[in-house]
Amino acid sequence: MTDSPIAPLDVRRQFMTEPDLGAGNFLDHAVRSNPNRAVPLIYTHGVDHRGQVTLRGHSLLELAALRDRYARWYRANGVRAGDPVGIVVAEGLEPLIHYLALTALGAIPAMINDAMRMDVLLRYLEHVGVVGVVADDTTRLASAYRADPATRPRFLTLAAEIQAFDDTGTPLPEQYPYRHGPDDVCALIHSSGTTGSPKSTILGHRSFWDGKQARMTRFPAEPYDRLMSLMPHTHAGGLSYFLTAVLLGLPTVVMADWRRGVVEPVMETFQPTMLASFPRTFVELATGDLPVRGAARVHSWFNTGDSAHYGHIRRLVGLGERPAGLLAAWLLPRDRAADGALPGSQFIDGLGSSEMGMALFGGLTTPETPRKDRCVGRPQDAVIKAAVLDDDGNELPDGTVGLLGVITPSRTPGYWKNARLTESFELNGYWLTGDVARRDAEGNYYHLDRTVDVIDTLAGPVYSLPLEEVLIADCADLVLDCSVVGVPAPDGCGQIPIAVVRPQAGAAAATPELILEKANKELSAAGLATLAAVVIEDLPLGPTGKVLKRELRTRHAGLFHQDDRDPVGPVSG
Repeated sequence: MTDSPIAPLDVRRQFMTEPDLGAGNFLDHAVRSNPNRAVPLIYTHGVDHRGQVTLRGHSLLELAALRDRYARWYRANGVRAGDPVGIVVAEGLEPLIHYLALTALGAIPAMINDAMRMDVLLRYLEHVGVVGVVADDTTRLASAYRADPATRPRFLTLAAEIQAFDDTGTPLPEQYPYRHGPDDVCALIHSSGTTGSPKSTILGHRSFWDGKQARMTRFPAEPYDRLMSLMPHTHAGGLSYFLTAVLLGLPTVVMADWRRGVVEPVMETFQPTMLASFPRTFVELATGDLPVRGAARVHSWFNTGDSAHYGHIRRLVGLGERPAGLLAAWLLPRDRAADGALPGSQFIDGLGSSEMGMALFGGLTTPETPRKDRCVGRPQDAVIKAAVLDDDGNELPDGTVGLLGVITPSRTPGYWKNARLTESFELNGYWLTGDVARRDAEGNYYHLDRTVDVIDTLAGPVYSLPLEEVLIADCADLVLDCSVVGVPAPDGCGQIPIAVVRPQAGAAAATPELILEKANKELSAAGLATLAAVVIEDLPLGPTGKVLKRELRTRHAGLFHQDDRDPVGPVSG
């Protein structure tokens, strides 16, 4: 690139103190303040007739023009401030343009992953109370609404129709873009549904920006930096990285596909210095031959969503190179005066959620970092206070396992139309993250499990994530990926842990019996609970790519109660 879209440092510092900047108007602030607004910034990817990767850049000005065209369509179709609209389009830049258009009108985009199951989708749309739905394919939705016309929203429109809209002569509101108040709702983001029906999390105008201010000076944004975003962009994580990139002026390719076969060629063409994703892509990139050419310039990997595992992380941090003064992005201030480069990269495993508004903890791993399974580091600047709590909200001493709670302005205002659910996550002034954790004497936090995934054995609780760490890192010759869940014990008293495993490709010896034997040897050596069984099958993923442990628990609930099933034998799935 001959010109850089990076916003000057004084502009980025100004963003940190703007009183009205937030999730509803960050594009307007970037267009107004970044002198490089005409330089390509956000990239989409494709393949030409020769099968070669193509990249198309969109400047801030072009993003604003696209947004305005979409906003005119919504305005012409009766969408007004406060109206929720369902967005069910494929991942990539497209859902983000709809987000920008609707928030510019003061409307509320309900961002929905297009992989959501149809019956779940219909229930979710009805719960939100959308006035309309925009989707890539409306056929099945239209059929479902014909069966129950009372639930049909005012419009059901193909995304392609809006893309082709001729906005000539279509007026926008007199006050445009909409002026958001600090507490205005800017979006509804659904949870992954890993624990049941997806929850509808509110993103507030100010709260979703709170805590991200430090990224304006700490997030890597040198002239050579380039970000590859593989987040689901209908998820808060994808929106968070997009907001950050737009304000920084950071060149970013917004991926529409997370599979390695698509990702690696784009990496080789785009040459990112940073890559952000859910673990699903990191598992694939860390498997088999490493993406050496695509990762040649990578200095940082960012993970959020499900936990990333050390067995995968340690392979990825051997790739790329780091500026000698680089520390983990938003975790710590960087020494920009340091010279030289170090071999290898850094991996930041961010513990956050849509409800927390951002990653509020971040474990840092480099090639030199000693192994510390499940360590997610210390609370970030956005956290007023973090604590490990008992069931009554009392703070527990270091080393004791309990509920992870945070006090932070970045947290969600709550769940849409569900005050009771919101209250269930509030305890003694803290927001419960839904995680089980412990803190050590140095103030580091260790993420042990989701509260709903703790295995209730007669000997006491068993936490699944430390067991998964050992299987993936210490049984790497046999295990590619795994998920540990609890199933009913043979005598019906409590649960016992089993592992559902994806074996390494080509590991012919990776029988359930052999994996079980090796896994239990390593677990015993680590002082952890052993497994009762190993099952070999694919892991079921939710619409955002997270493993559905609830489905595994249901699928294998009868594992020790069926006489014709070998408890360590393979199960097709």
